[in-house]
Amino acid sequence: MAERTQLSHAYLLAGPQEAAHRRALELAQAMLCSAPGARPCGVCRDCRKLLRGVHPDLTVLTRLPDTKGKLKREIYVDQIRELVSTASILPGEAQRKVYLIRDAGMMNAAAQNALLKLLEEPPRFLCLILEAENAEALLETVRSRCVLEHVRGEEAAPPPEARELAERFLDAAAARSRLTLLGIANAQGEASNAEMLDFTAAARGVLTDMLCGRLPARQMPRARLLRLYRLMERAEEYLRFNVSVRHVWGMLSVEAASE
Repeated sequence: MAERTQLSHAYLLAGPQEAAHRRALELAQAMLCSAPGARPCGVCRDCRKLLRGVHPDLTVLTRLPDTKGKLKREIYVDQIRELVSTASILPGEAQRKVYLIRDAGMMNAAAQNALLKLLEEPPRFLCLILEAENAEALLETVRSRCVLEHVRGEEAAPPPEARELAERFLDAAAARSRLTLLGIANAQGEASNAEMLDFTAAARGVLTDMLCGRLPARQMPRARLLRLYRLMERAEEYLRFNVSVRHVWGMLSVEAASE
């Protein structure tokens, strides 16, 4: 997190395991960071301890191993009850404490129901982060009490149509043609979240090529290219938090004309 933002008490990170876990640790670090400015700072005592995996105020829960060392199929209700029983204990070192539940989609129904009370009425210092490959594996009552964030893993290059759309959009941005940008936004308003993310990834790729001199800069100064790149990053952040595609396109079309 590059800037100080209001953090929720509960997040559900949906996506590939490794990508979701990286994002979960980033959120946990921001929650535990003791720096006065942008969080996470990466250098304070709390950040360093989290990065070493020894922070006492971060508790990670996942499936237990069986007698052969393989992870069991489910997270059971007794594990969640034990976690809930410690929720009221104050943090040891940081201002907050974080419970991170890996493979949260593997909680059985009883375990999810046992977690509900904590999601509804957590202590003021407690934050919960749930990781799941598929958000739909969780009960609606659980999902609705979390900020849902879709996380993407390492991907192949965006499809050709996304690259073509990115080129058209950046041509219009270079010309500061608000009318053309609005036309593109209106035409793409019914696109899916995934299609929109393909577009922003393609646009970032084109902007990177322009910044590195591999493509002409369309007569845009470097500072403007950087602002457009950050605009695409902001769009991706909105999409991860389930802001509607139509709203994100509207934001892009207005701001790209004035950046």
